[in-house]
Amino acid sequence: MKIVADENIPFVRQAFEPLGDVVTAPGRQMTPEQVADADALLVRSVTKVNAELLDGSTVRFVGTATIGTDHLDTTYLDRRGITWAAAAGCNANSVAEYVVAALLVLARRDGFRLADKTLGVVGVGNVGSRVVRYARALGMTVLKNDPPLQRQTHDRRFVPIERIFEADLVTLHVPLTRQAKDATWHMVDADFLSRLRADAYLLNTSRGAVVDGAALRNALQQQRLAGAVLDVWENEPDIDVELLELSALGTAHIAGYSFDGKVIGTRMIRDAACRCFGLSTEWDPRPLMPPPATPQLQVEACGRDPQDVVASVVASIYDIEKDDADLRAVGGLPLDQRGSHFDRLRRDYPIRREFGTTRVIVPPDQRGLAPIFENLGFLVG
Repeated sequence: MKIVADENIPFVRQAFEPLGDVVTAPGRQMTPEQVADADALLVRSVTKVNAELLDGSTVRFVGTATIGTDHLDTTYLDRRGITWAAAAGCNANSVAEYVVAALLVLARRDGFRLADKTLGVVGVGNVGSRVVRYARALGMTVLKNDPPLQRQTHDRRFVPIERIFEADLVTLHVPLTRQAKDATWHMVDADFLSRLRADAYLLNTSRGAVVDGAALRNALQQQRLAGAVLDVWENEPDIDVELLELSALGTAHIAGYSFDGKVIGTRMIRDAACRCFGLSTEWDPRPLMPPPATPQLQVEACGRDPQDVVASVVASIYDIEKDDADLRAVGGLPLDQRGSHFDRLRRDYPIRREFGTTRVIVPPDQRGLAPIFENLGFLVG
C-alpha cells in the first residue's frame, strides 16, 4: 500500500510505515502526479482535496489530521466512494489553552481582572466546551451560544446571539460552513461587529473566513472595539498585515499546534485508515513523545495577586507573546516573502507541550491556588 502524507504530520512515518510505503511532501504543494498511484492520502488544512487533486487517482482513503474539513470536498469524496476521516477534537485542548494564555495577556496589559469579566463563547463543541471550563476556572462569567447544539440538546443554558453582544470578550469556535441556516462564513461582519461593546475584545481561533477581515480592520481602525486576538486569517498564508498590526495578538494559525494535539491527530487518522483497510489499529505514540520543557514548576505566590501567579505559570509553559512577535516580523518582509514566512512559522513550530505535562507545586499556605491549576489541567503537587 502506498501512503502519501503531509510532511508536517508528526510521527507519520512511525505510525504508518507498518501499514505501507510512506511518501511525504509539502502539504501546500501536493500535486495530482504525487497522489496518482496512492492508496491513502494524509493531509492537514493547507491541502485542498478535491477533483483537481484526485481525479484519475487510485486513492481509497483520505485522512486529515485536523478538526476541520472545509479543505475537503466531501461531496466529491463520497461520490467517488473514497473513505475520509478527520481528527475531530484532537487539538481542542491546545486551542483552549491558547485562549487561556490570550485572556491572561489581555488582562495584564489592560489591568483588568478576569473574574470581573464575561466571556461569550460562540460554538460550544470540542474546543468551545473546554474554553467554557477553563474560563470558569479563571473566575469568569460565561455565556454560551451554539444554535445547532441547542436544537440537538434542548439545553436552556445556551443563550441567543443577542446576549453574546453584552460580553466583555467574545471567542469563536465554529466550523466554516456556507449552509444557509447556520452559515458561519463571514458570520462576524460589519453588523455583528457594530453590535459588540466598544470596549470588547474579539478572539478567533476557528477559521479565518468566519470573520470578515476588512470589516474587522475598519472596526479596529475606528476604535469601535478594544482589540482582537487572531490566530486564523482570510487568504492564508497571504494575510492582511494591516489587520495584524491593529490586533492585540496575532499568530500564524498555531493555536492548535501543541505537540500533544498533533500526535492525537496522527493517531486518530491512523485508526481510521486501519478501519478502512481492515488492519490492526494498535500503535502507542507515548514512547516517542519528547519530555516537557518544564516538567515541574514551583509556584512563588507570597504577596502576589492570584491572577498574576496563574499568568506567570501559564506564560512559562506557553509564551503566546513570542508567537505574536514571530508573526509580526512579516511586516518587515517584501510582499513576495510574507506567505512563505507564515508557512515557515507553522512548519518549523517548536514543540509545545500542554499544561497537563507540568506539575505545579503550590506552597501549603497558598493551597487556594491548587483548584485553579487543577481546573486548567495542570498536575498539582
